[in-house]
Amino acid sequence: MSLTPADLRAAALRTLTPAPGVQAALDRLGFVQADPIRAPARAQDLTLMARVKDYRAGDLERLYPTLDAEEDIIPNYGFVTRDVQRLLHPREVPPTRVEREHPGLIADVRAVLHERGEVHPRDVIAALGTRRASNYWGGNSQATTRALDAIHYRGEARIVRRDGGVRVYGLAPHLDALRADPLTTPDRLREVVRLLARLYGPLPEASLRYLTSLSGYGLPHLRVDLRSALRDALKGELEGARVDGVPYVWAPGDHPGDAPAPRGVRIVNPFDPLVWDRRRFEHLHGWAYRFEAYTPAPKRTMGYYALPLLHAGRAVGWANLSVGGPSGGGGTLTAGIGLRPGVRRTSAFTAALDRELDRHRAFLNAAQVAVSFDQT
Repeated sequence: MSLTPADLRAAALRTLTPAPGVQAALDRLGFVQADPIRAPARAQDLTLMARVKDYRAGDLERLYPTLDAEEDIIPNYGFVTRDVQRLLHPREVPPTRVEREHPGLIADVRAVLHERGEVHPRDVIAALGTRRASNYWGGNSQATTRALDAIHYRGEARIVRRDGGVRVYGLAPHLDALRADPLTTPDRLREVVRLLARLYGPLPEASLRYLTSLSGYGLPHLRVDLRSALRDALKGELEGARVDGVPYVWAPGDHPGDAPAPRGVRIVNPFDPLVWDRRRFEHLHGWAYRFEAYTPAPKRTMGYYALPLLHAGRAVGWANLSVGGPSGGGGTLTAGIGLRPGVRRTSAFTAALDRELDRHRAFLNAAQVAVSFDQT
């Protein structure tokens, strides 16, 4: 049986299968991308809210010390389970920019961390003084904080919690043990490719190649081997088919033809696995979604942080959400809805949208919802 874009849309929606709790959602996903923008909430909270009943903004940060979760990078920065983190370490890292600019600083910061066991970046600044280092965006930042980041990336530290969104660093004995007895390289790379195909699939083969390339940041010394592992998986383990001439792939056992027909309205964040791949989005939904937070305001067509809006599995527009009123909750969730040309606001659509916005109202601790539409 040949597959259609509708089959692929239905299969993609399986990533939103409800989980009984935060840990169960993390276990199922393996990786949740993080982003600091709160419009209306951080991406990691929006991703989990889409899958966990009664999830509230900030729950991940609140629960993090009790979870089997670590902050790490694959294919972007975010949260992984320790099973996934085992695929990323030991990580061999060349000297970083802060090491070249401040020789000896890493050793000094490491000594402070080992002496105290747990440090906030301001503690290290207080101990070692203020120093500046160039960052990857062309500006300057605290050299000691950059050194903490480098130590974390090397696997010599872990994030133990966040203090108002700021990472607090601690020792990582579980990674010391992993360095002493790591998984074999072929096992690590095979599981990385499988994770990407399962989390983002079904997806175009070209998109899986891009995700694998990005995952080189998590496995910097194994980039070439990772590409080889992908080639082997495409020839063997992964399944696939051409849809509209586009080669798609997916993990074994996730055949798109088995997915139930999607129903209802869902609003997801720009980094959610459901919409992360813009190549797949445009092919399956027929229009190009753009993340415009870094686009100058006069050039935006959807909004600063427009959230893709799907009805019955098809992306039909976007939502810009914000909460006004008391900072402690009880304000109004304002929802600006943009719909694609030809999308009808039927009674079924409106009722489903109201239910989805009410979920977001509870998630954001707002008292009421105010909706406006912008049909383009």
